[in-house]
Amino acid sequence: MKEMKENPITTENTVNTETVVTDAERTGFRDWIWMFTELRGYRELLWQMFLRDFRLRYKQAVMGIIWAVFTPLMVVFSGSVLKFVMATVSGQPLELISFANMSVKAIAWAFFIGILTNGANSLLGNINLITKIYFPREVFPISAALTQIFDTAVGAVLLFTLLAWVGIIQWTLNLLWIPLLAVLLLFMALAVSMLLSCAMVFYRDVKYLLNVFSSFGIFFSPVFFETAQLGPRLGSVMMLNPVAPLLEGCRLVIVDGHNLIYPLYDAQNTLVWHPAFLLYSALLAILGLLFAWRYFHLKEKLYAEFI
Repeated sequence: MKEMKENPITTENTVNTETVVTDAERTGFRDWIWMFTELRGYRELLWQMFLRDFRLRYKQAVMGIIWAVFTPLMVVFSGSVLKFVMATVSGQPLELISFANMSVKAIAWAFFIGILTNGANSLLGNINLITKIYFPREVFPISAALTQIFDTAVGAVLLFTLLAWVGIIQWTLNLLWIPLLAVLLLFMALAVSMLLSCAMVFYRDVKYLLNVFSSFGIFFSPVFFETAQLGPRLGSVMMLNPVAPLLEGCRLVIVDGHNLIYPLYDAQNTLVWHPAFLLYSALLAILGLLFAWRYFHLKEKLYAEFI
């Protein structure tokens, strides 16, 4: 009888010790593996969240799928007005390729800012679920990103069709750079949206800062202009914006047909592109996502309490 009483206690202590050791060992690279494995186990929930967000976005919407291209169209329209005013003042004619450059970067910018704004508000928009059951909270910003991917894909197809019709697209193998640029832009937007969604839980005034950035951030990114137009010094400073090389890369690949492996200079010998720009953005996007995901995961136990 004495042995029968001791065995359960011994077994319980062993289980608790193993759990503590496992949690302690789950640091660094192992932590990211564990988070990925956990998220993979909830892939069905992620898919259902995407379907829910997709239905909510287009349910009872009069414009329907037109909303997918509404933001890029507004960016192109506002940029066209700005370029027309600048051309009128300088006395230079407007060129079709200028609109093509702006349109390509407008699609990429709308993709980035859409993931950023929807992902940043995803936690506060799902309070009822966060306070009831447990699942990886990163499901919310990721599902918002998946919805934005669909919207951008529709706008990109329409834009490619239009540019192909007017003969602007350079049909070369350099178009294979587009998936890489899109993935890096996705990683960067997802990283920032995770950090902002986490911060918005604890500091509600973050949403006002996000509104300011989403409205005026476009003027600090080369959407309405090319970095080479700023000159060698200011152009290099503009490239410190990690989104700028990705926007410029999309333009160079689609409109100019340039291979991003090689540097590019304009007629005034001003550096337009260097592969180091892409490497810089890639490092920030990948490392930033890893850092943001882990920070987001470490804070998720507090979300229900502060929300």
